[in-house]
Amino acid sequence: MKFHLAINLERMNDKTDMKEVRDHTLEMVKMADAAGFEIAWAAEHHALEMTIAPNPFQILGWWAEHTETIRLGVGVVNAAYWHPINLAGEAAFLDLISDGRLEFGIGSGAYQREFDRMKPGLDQRDSWRYMQEALPVVQKLWEGDYAHDGEFWNFPTATSCPKPVQRDVPVWVAARAPITFDYAVEHNCNIMSWPLTMPFSEAETYRARLDDAIAKNGGTYEGRWSLMRHTAVYDTEDDRAGAMSSIRGVLGQFGNLMMQNGEVRNGFPDQVPLETLDGNARVDPVMLEENLMFGSPAEVTEKLRKYEELGVDAFIYYASMGMDMAQQKRSLQLFIDQVMPAFAEKELAHAG
Repeated sequence: MKFHLAINLERMNDKTDMKEVRDHTLEMVKMADAAGFEIAWAAEHHALEMTIAPNPFQILGWWAEHTETIRLGVGVVNAAYWHPINLAGEAAFLDLISDGRLEFGIGSGAYQREFDRMKPGLDQRDSWRYMQEALPVVQKLWEGDYAHDGEFWNFPTATSCPKPVQRDVPVWVAARAPITFDYAVEHNCNIMSWPLTMPFSEAETYRARLDDAIAKNGGTYEGRWSLMRHTAVYDTEDDRAGAMSSIRGVLGQFGNLMMQNGEVRNGFPDQVPLETLDGNARVDPVMLEENLMFGSPAEVTEKLRKYEELGVDAFIYYASMGMDMAQQKRSLQLFIDQVMPAFAEKELAHAG
């Protein structure tokens, strides 16, 4: 099982210095690069301080200049917000300047609030149609001249300038629904899944959907399946309490965005007071510590074994959840020093 890092530039309030956030994010990516993480993922979101990611290609180009081998993942671009010619060119340019390290992730977005501003009139639940039209168009533009007459985009002959350095750019599709698993398998795309705060059984459900999709495809699939979880590794009670407080605060904001229950003021979503979240299954501390990749190095290693046994090819360490920046680094360092070696030893044993 490989390891990936997903991290955002994030501010939970306006007292946090943006330059500190910038520097911290890059330091985390450089730590992952030095430790042998396979991919660093940057998201796309708009007008939200908790996920500052207006252009993932710009973020990844910045990371490319400061890293050596880690691959650079768009995790993920929202197809509905882009024209395919623009998208193909931006992605190919990143591949060029990074010497072929692009991992191209595409998806359907998350927050209706964002669609109301970026693509007014589009229901987020229908945005998968944009993704399924855009992806093959982008790939054809990478190959050369192509004219398109589709449902959402129409243009005369054009091509991607530049072209990608890689002959076959790895493509990832964000998938939770059966229809998206079916599409990804049929088109031999890699798959990214995020069970949010749901229990391990949700990952098992995704595995079943993947297996069903493979069966529909005649039993063939050459792609990879990755799974993302918020991650906090700790060895002190103070860091455990800090991680729990942080994730519950972020979930209060995330819930407001998903359900559109609160306002967003100058980029900061209203946060439900923590005391009002007690008893809520989504933020119950016992449930969160069990379901998420939280715990001591030994506990996290044990949890990861379950995902490995389930057939997860890559675990995405999701670092962003409003946690203190120093604690984020301690967590990642513990993961590097005390969790990753257990899996490297297993790989060496298999190789032997």
